[in-house]
Amino acid sequence: MGEQRATPLWHDLLWLLFLAGLALLPPISEPHKQVILLVLGLFQLIEKRFVRGAGERAGPMLAVLIKLALAAVLIGHTRDVAPIQSSYWPVFFVPVTTAAIYFRPLGTLMWTAATSAAYCAYLIPALKQFELGWQGLSELLLRNLFFFLVAMTVNRFVMESRVQVRRYQLLSESLAEANRNLRQAQEDARRAERLAALGQLSAGLAHEIRNPLGVIKGSAEILKEKLSGANELARELAGYIYTEVNRLSGLVGRFLDFARPSQLNVRAEKLPELLERCLKAVTQQSQNANIKVVKEYAEPLPCALVDTDVCEQVFTNLISNAFEAMSDGGQLTIRIHTVEKNSEPAAELAVEIADTGPGVPEEMKEQIFNPFYTTKKSGVGLGLAIVSKIVDAHGGAVKLVSAPGQGACFRVTLPAEIKRRS
Repeated sequence: MGEQRATPLWHDLLWLLFLAGLALLPPISEPHKQVILLVLGLFQLIEKRFVRGAGERAGPMLAVLIKLALAAVLIGHTRDVAPIQSSYWPVFFVPVTTAAIYFRPLGTLMWTAATSAAYCAYLIPALKQFELGWQGLSELLLRNLFFFLVAMTVNRFVMESRVQVRRYQLLSESLAEANRNLRQAQEDARRAERLAALGQLSAGLAHEIRNPLGVIKGSAEILKEKLSGANELARELAGYIYTEVNRLSGLVGRFLDFARPSQLNVRAEKLPELLERCLKAVTQQSQNANIKVVKEYAEPLPCALVDTDVCEQVFTNLISNAFEAMSDGGQLTIRIHTVEKNSEPAAELAVEIADTGPGVPEEMKEQIFNPFYTTKKSGVGLGLAIVSKIVDAHGGAVKLVSAPGQGACFRVTLPAEIKRRS
């Protein structure tokens, strides 16, 4: 099968100089010769576009056929006594080298044999007028052997060049993949540094704020009891103080959850049962009854090595976010399946939580797991940051795998319990 080639400009210029040199050699006054050389030069210039337009399979074959036909006609118009004795016989190297560039070794041999046959065909009319002696036969065989020698030599260099180009392509792809992995690792390292710094800051602030909040909360409770018989405005203001202090206490607790070092109590847990509890908790709290839940659990599933309490927080957060994204109703899909890692067929479990909401814009994909980044009006931006922190502590990963505008799909991978065969 033919393969397209990229012909540099200097290569075309060399061909044109070669053809111009032939045009200046005798017989100069032969118009057919000049026209054939002109056509051959023009075809060389448009060859790439011709092959591309004719198709990957037919293009190279047609290119070789056209050059072979032009070479045969040129021999007929530059003959001395008989066409086979023409001094322009090296023009048959043009289709031979073209075939060597486009085709593999077997194809090159076939096209060279066809070129040799086309040249030797001029021997038939010559034998009607002359006898073929040993010297003439030796000359004819030598010319045909040169066709094959040049063809295979050119083809060898072309094939080696293709192998080298393929090696460079594979190396380039490998380097590109390594660069992507390096950039991802650098981004993960920067993210970890930010998380560590923010965690320390959050822990310090939370501890400093928690004690005064406790005093304010206790005072608000006492004040609310003392004002039970007082005017309505005083009771309402005391209620506001108590409610807002509770909200701030919850926020401080989330800061501490984010900053606290992860100390996991890992044990084997069945993920379907864990997810059912999370889904039930979110469904009971949600006011949206227009959400259809689809469960796609692969069978059989190994147990996951997780801390049940903190992983409930992970999946409850993701399912709650999905419910909030589908305020007008939609479909929540929960999938669980095994994932191969390091040649181990079921080394990890992947949980995918997908909704049919508006999704996450492409420019926000790398930011949604950063702390304090949120798109919610009343959000703090710690939910997904805590999810990422918990999953990382388990040796897993959480990613947004959906395309923009197709809803959000979060994939959480966690280590699976691997039972070794005895």
